[in-house]
Amino acid sequence: MRAKDVMSTRVTSVSPETPVREIAALLRRERISAVPVIEHGRLVGLVSEADLLRRHELGTERSHGAGARLLRFIAADPSPDDYVKSHATRARHVMTRGVVSVAEETPLAEIVRLLESRRIRRVPVVRDGRVVGIVSRADIVRALAATLPQERAESCDDEAIRSRLLAELGRQRWWRAPVSDVSVSQGVVHLWGLTETRAERLAAHVAAENVPGVRGIEDHRIVFAEAPWSL
Repeated sequence: MRAKDVMSTRVTSVSPETPVREIAALLRRERISAVPVIEHGRLVGLVSEADLLRRHELGTERSHGAGARLLRFIAADPSPDDYVKSHATRARHVMTRGVVSVAEETPLAEIVRLLESRRIRRVPVVRDGRVVGIVSRADIVRALAATLPQERAESCDDEAIRSRLLAELGRQRWWRAPVSDVSVSQGVVHLWGLTETRAERLAAHVAAENVPGVRGIEDHRIVFAEAPWSL
């Protein structure tokens, strides 16, 4: 899937001159965590909840104690930027500049990596410098909900279940094929042998749960780290 497949095309935006008061009300009303700042049709910044956390009206602006006052005697005063962020009344002065954006054809996997690495909740989708959509974490969850199949009773014979499960497990590096095996009886999957960790054990359970026709799972394997000979 790509950005264009999941993005919200109804983009709420503000201008650089939009008052901070209006932006805060907009985020609350629309239940969004950030809003792009558009000037002459172009993306110039983003105002997020994080940009509005340090405000003098709330008493949450950064505090400069005695150590900071001493620092001013020996280095440049770091407080002007903090002061602007906590006292400015327009989007222009509180917004985050140099906003990361993606194209409509950007793969969803790349967007997820971007959201995780930057620790952000949403990213604008840009075409020729103009915002045409937004991909948020909520949009990705919505796409997941639409993609996941509904649970349904599906009858499969035991051999078909075993073949499908072994095919899936065989593609995983954590599956210990030389020391593990699978049998199926009346739709119940039985796992035999050894496994290295409890995480591997759980992963095999998840793989089995996704095979149509599975009615239950019984894991008889020994976790190698917990085996008597490993002590």
